[in-house]
Amino acid sequence: MVNGKRKQIVAVVGRPNVGKSTLFNALAGERISIVEDTPGITRDRIYADVTWQNYSFTLIDTGGIEPESKDILLSQMREQAQIAIDTSDVILFVTDVRSGIQDADAGVADMLRRSGKKVILVVNKVDNFAKMEADVYEFYNLGIGEPFPVSAMGKLGFGELLDEICADLTPGDPDEVEDTRPHIAIIGKPNVGKSSIINKLIGEDRLIVSDIAGTTRDAVDADVKYNGKEYVFIDTAGLRRKNKIKEDLEHYMILRTVSAVERADIAVLVIDASEGVTEQDAKIAGIAHDRGKAVIIVVNKWDKVEKDDKTMNKFTADIKQILSFMTYAEILFVSAQTGQRLIKLYDLIDAVHESQTKRVSTGALNEIMTEAVAMQQPPNDKGKILRLYYITQVAIAPPTFVIFVNDKELMHFSYTRYIENQIRQSFGFKGTPLKFIIRERNEEK
Repeated sequence: MVNGKRKQIVAVVGRPNVGKSTLFNALAGERISIVEDTPGITRDRIYADVTWQNYSFTLIDTGGIEPESKDILLSQMREQAQIAIDTSDVILFVTDVRSGIQDADAGVADMLRRSGKKVILVVNKVDNFAKMEADVYEFYNLGIGEPFPVSAMGKLGFGELLDEICADLTPGDPDEVEDTRPHIAIIGKPNVGKSSIINKLIGEDRLIVSDIAGTTRDAVDADVKYNGKEYVFIDTAGLRRKNKIKEDLEHYMILRTVSAVERADIAVLVIDASEGVTEQDAKIAGIAHDRGKAVIIVVNKWDKVEKDDKTMNKFTADIKQILSFMTYAEILFVSAQTGQRLIKLYDLIDAVHESQTKRVSTGALNEIMTEAVAMQQPPNDKGKILRLYYITQVAIAPPTFVIFVNDKELMHFSYTRYIENQIRQSFGFKGTPLKFIIRERNEEK
């Protein structure tokens, strides 16, 4: 992988209203989950990158349980816990010191204890450690190990908790041989044909394919050799078929997508041609975009669409409108069933992989920037004009550039996008996002 080892996944699991989202927000350092006192209020299934000392990991706020009865609550919590077990490296099992151990806690604790994964028992709402010490000790009865008392609201006890999370998140071994094969995550809604595409590419039915949405249970890596080159395809595990509300299904899909995208260099977003591009597609695409992954959009089931000479152009326009935040993505129309144009995916993967690992010399970049500034004057404010001094590339995957200016406030997003477009016109960078860091000259000193 061009990015080395993936960030490890830490999932937050627990009953409704124990403070999962509040804990998530506090650890993530910003209020990015909806928090209310109503059980199951977390609608956006949120994930965030967290850094502590020299470690970093991806934190996932599971949410998603809306109890109708004790029996349903327990079964939903078990489902949630199973997803965490399948996709996470560390599980934070959050409980509530005020309500004590509940039946649902005990049932899920038993499951987590047998999982073989690292489980950290978090006892939340401990606002006074001295007074509540005896209440915290009660949670030893869950058989998971030492309870970590915290107050998510008061941000108490976080140091010890983060130390425990990171205790086994060892940095990559410097002597470890890096896997340079492109890792490609096949992402998308359930039943758009992700597994069918991989099966066709590798020439065998290694993955279960069914018309029932979500029949792929676990993430499956397929090692493929084509034209002398090696690739690793990651099928984003689907959903177990349960009678769940739509939001819960969507949540599990996103959790598994995050896990797969973390391990990938390139994300192939599969869209169902017969359904068209949807807001749900955009949400999944955003996961790859937020993580700086290269993206190829594959429109599957193209053979099932009635077409004329304008159909493909119209579909492309719809994609660019709804996925307007990733205009860099390459688009391919295929049929996994017939194999139509599918083999072209390898050529696109090669081109995109080359783009995301491309380095451009500082001299060439500054030449392009100088021409761009001459063609379109930089913005100004109250007589002060933005001056662009220097640009250099500092990283790959995604290609990352630092631009030194006289005043960061004057470097509007629109002008940064203009510079990006000039760089793309000159050097390509097809299929990959570009990242820009704006610095003032005095910061450099």
